Amino acid sequence: MLINFLEDTDGSRCTLTFEEADQWIRATWTGHVDAIEAMRGADNYLMKAGPFHCPFLLNDNVGLHGSWFDSVEWLKRAWLPYALQLGLRYVAHVVQADRGHDILSLTFPEPVVGEIELQIFHHVQEAEEWLRSCQQSIGWPVRLGVNSKTPPR
Repeated sequence: MLINFLEDTDGSRCTLTFEEADQWIRATWTGHVDAIEAMRGADNYLMKAGPFHCPFLLNDNVGLHGSWFDSVEWLKRAWLPYALQLGLRYVAHVVQADRGHDILSLTFPEPVVGEIELQIFHHVQEAEEWLRSCQQSIGWPVRLGVNSKTPPR
């Protein structure tokens, strides 16, 4: 189900969908997204994801090209606390084809585990499999429709 679609004048975009069958939110980024667009897309997630009470995010950057975001500090300081308040706990980050520009994979070469679990992937299918394993490990019910279960803390 389409949650939101942000498009820039150059055709780059971020599409947020709730994958009902899989019970996660997918952010699909395409084109050349500059830092301002990336922050706008990240903020858009915070504004739109709340009603879904979804601890799982698949952040798909396969369709990106070029350098797009260099503020991991902003993500940790400004974005992450709000995402945690919304219930986000598991992020599967799929790097762009031009991996040399993906700041998260350069900053976090190993999985991050703590209040949030962040895994970096090179293929969407691997990211999907990991999210499913996370769901199984916490006994997350997968069903059609918006999930009303409060995410585990």
